[in-house]
Amino acid sequence: MPGMNGLELFLLGHRLIEIGQEAIPRSGFHALPAGARAVLVDAFRHPGSSIGEITERTGLPQSLVSSAVARFRDEGVMTTEPDPADRRRTLVSPAPGMPEQGKRHAATATVDAALARALGVEESRVAVLVETLEELAEALGARAGDEHRPRS
Repeated sequence: MPGMNGLELFLLGHRLIEIGQEAIPRSGFHALPAGARAVLVDAFRHPGSSIGEITERTGLPQSLVSSAVARFRDEGVMTTEPDPADRRRTLVSPAPGMPEQGKRHAATATVDAALARALGVEESRVAVLVETLEELAEALGARAGDEHRPRS
């Protein structure tokens, strides 16, 4: 059997995002437009990034990134500050306590039920798949609180 190709991995990743979003307890996160969610996630994954860096990583227009950051700053979710090395750039970070608050909120439910629904099986049958996903996340450094970089 041939191995997985890049498109298959991309499609799998997208489906896993959908399942993950279903598993996260309902909050304001779900009401955000997809672009704003992408900015939020990127800023939490890469604290201290510039607007330009977030724009580059997300592929979103700079105007959308800037307006999302301004909204999140006004709501107390993010902080911004001028880059000391280049005062023309704005650095974006999660507001103090926000990553921990988000992790606590997201940690209240596991993916088991959402994954079981997606697969059309009983929740008790997904334990091996969840373990495999946990191993993959660990290997990729993609667990909550990691910097989302492969471990060396």
